[in-house]
Amino acid sequence: MTRIIGGTARGRRLDAPGGRETRPTASRVKQTLFDVLAPRLSGCRFLDLFAGSGAVGLEAFSRGATEVVLVESDRRAAVVIRRNAERVSRPGGRVQVRSVDYRQGLAALAREGRRFDIVFVDPPYASDLYEPALEQLDRLGLLADAATVAVEHFHKRALQATIRGLVRERQVRVGDHMLSFYRPQGFGEAGAGRGD
Repeated sequence: MTRIIGGTARGRRLDAPGGRETRPTASRVKQTLFDVLAPRLSGCRFLDLFAGSGAVGLEAFSRGATEVVLVESDRRAAVVIRRNAERVSRPGGRVQVRSVDYRQGLAALAREGRRFDIVFVDPPYASDLYEPALEQLDRLGLLADAATVAVEHFHKRALQATIRGLVRERQVRVGDHMLSFYRPQGFGEAGAGRGD
């Protein structure tokens, strides 16, 4: 069981999908993530890729994101996400759950002309999906000009400083976890897209 830790839905409990397929983001990691993202959350369009229980995307919604899309391939987890989304719903905001593989989900969002201000990427730690997911986000034009892409990974799992058109601007270690923050090239020299 996890909880929303800030915003309008603070304290609300969220269910977690059963089994070992889903690894909820630890509270300390989530707090650090949102401390960094805080200045950009109000009114933002937020994409939670590999959403699991939906805890990160729903936390963003609680903290002021107006549009949240959660992509999760596991259908059982998607059912849990929808149930969790009902617990944090509020007027003036929209949460959408897509139960598809991340590649299909990103392609569909691109066809719809969607763009996001913040994207959270958290595939299974042992997977090789990090770079392909970031490359596809950039290639399909899903990022707003000053977007932030936050990636959670094991601290020993190195990610390149530049992945296609994305440049890493910051890393924060929390225990065994690492949060790497990327921005589109050309947005950050004057502070645009920065979370600090």
